Amino acid sequence: MSTRIVQFGTSRFLQAHVDLFVHEAREAGQDIGPIAVVQASGSAARAGRVSAFGRPEGYPVIIRGMVDGAPVEREVTVRAVDRGLSAATDWTALTALFAGEAGLVVSNMGDAGYVIADADRGPALLVGGVPASFPGKLTALLHHRWTQGGAPITVLPCELINRNGEVLKAAVKELATAGGAPAAFSDWLDAKVIFGNTLVDRIVSEPIEPVGAVAEPYALWAIEAQPGLTLPFSHPDVVLTDDLEPFERLKLHILNLGHTFLADIWAREGRPAAETVRAILADDAIRTRLDALYADEVVPGFAARDMESEAQAYVAVTLDRFRNPFLDHRIADIAQNHTVKVERRVKAFLDWIAGRPGAPATPVLDALVARQADGVAA
Repeated sequence: MSTRIVQFGTSRFLQAHVDLFVHEAREAGQDIGPIAVVQASGSAARAGRVSAFGRPEGYPVIIRGMVDGAPVEREVTVRAVDRGLSAATDWTALTALFAGEAGLVVSNMGDAGYVIADADRGPALLVGGVPASFPGKLTALLHHRWTQGGAPITVLPCELINRNGEVLKAAVKELATAGGAPAAFSDWLDAKVIFGNTLVDRIVSEPIEPVGAVAEPYALWAIEAQPGLTLPFSHPDVVLTDDLEPFERLKLHILNLGHTFLADIWAREGRPAAETVRAILADDAIRTRLDALYADEVVPGFAARDMESEAQAYVAVTLDRFRNPFLDHRIADIAQNHTVKVERRVKAFLDWIAGRPGAPATPVLDALVARQADGVAA
């Protein structure tokens, strides 16, 4: 029997990432899916998208970008999704599907997705109503599954939260306790429910209405190994790894750090308000500064952590991604929450390499952090 996937989140990211991967695995003959997409937020603006997910003709994903310095473009019609459900209006159907068919749960509920609503902290959570928050909904659904026999299930969250599986499991167990669930339910969560830590990476630049997306060629879904966890399907962009940290460091301290470096230049030097990453790098002087940053400070820093070859390869891929001729990635968007981003992307990199044998001098990155610490606007 094929593995039914229940997906929380209707985002264009998931449409062009997990959903596309599942479609391609099914096309290759693998026994995975289909996917039921759940709108968990209750937003009226997403109602049309939810109803469109069940169309048998599928939806388009257009892959556009650079690979090895050359432009590529292809279109895939994704047919892995067979229905869309609203948690607000289809809760009874969702609980039945979750208890009876689901074998895998995926989610992408955004930065605030794991915030627990106060209304979900108490016995009312487990008596049949629709919980307010995503952790509340997942707890109630898992509890209902447990009451119906408790078949094992795997949860692979895709939110960009460090140790996302562990964080989500902790939220579920906290709510189960607050809701008065018996200890046997907590024991079942430990024994039969796998919460995997994952890292996702793909720029999905545009929606196609009502369902569909435009995305770059590069994609990664890294899933951390743990006892009992197996990959739900095989795909070139899905990796099972003993350690997520190298993937996280590469993304955070090369791709994301490069974005923050460009945002700093953009703001301080009065660049055009609507300038994109591609446009700013068309300026040879700025491209030279970015190349020098990677060559003199970033890659040597990774070398001090025994990751030089991985960093060099990821820098090459990153520059292809930055030069994507089809992607309009506005620097004004990247510059939002700049203080936090400098802390996580730049200061954390400097802390990570500090004191390591062979660690390079980092005058450019040091100056960027100092400006932020002094309150100089990015």
